[in-house]
Amino acid sequence: MILSDYDLDNAIRAKRLVVKPFQKDSIRENGLDLRLDNEIATRNPKFPKSMIFDPTNAEHVKNEYVLRKGNGKLIIRSGEQVLLSTKEYLKLPDDVMGFVELRSTWARHGLTMPPTIIDAGFAGTITLEVINNAPYSMALTPGIRFAHIIFAATLNTVTNAYKGSYFNQRGIKLPKILK
Repeated sequence: MILSDYDLDNAIRAKRLVVKPFQKDSIRENGLDLRLDNEIATRNPKFPKSMIFDPTNAEHVKNEYVLRKGNGKLIIRSGEQVLLSTKEYLKLPDDVMGFVELRSTWARHGLTMPPTIIDAGFAGTITLEVINNAPYSMALTPGIRFAHIIFAATLNTVTNAYKGSYFNQRGIKLPKILK
């Protein structure tokens, strides 16, 4: 069952669903809009395009991204894939999960983002993987509504709530080494 605006408002007021900072106008008909934080992770320019990246190589993964924070615009060059973070910290109960998507206006401007699943019991900000498919660079403003999360109630409380590598993350969490 997808949670409605009424369900979300009640879950947040009852503190079953935690959203910090929370803005009442972020609740939509059947989901919640999420805003951009002020950081961006771009690919390391020291890695040549001819490099064969190995996601099981600790040195490759450790140096894959360059993380920048600031209050200015976040610039995504044409064809570039970056990591962004939501401003909101979420804490989901053990019987609610979420589907995170890019807001459609951003897709119409040429950005894409693979769907992100938020498991029941997850807590933290959400790292977003974004690609600029437009033929020009794109400027994003921290604090702007960027993504949308749709919450679904599970039929039962999960017996193994999320406690993985990205649990309780704050800001962009860089990828882990694959084993």
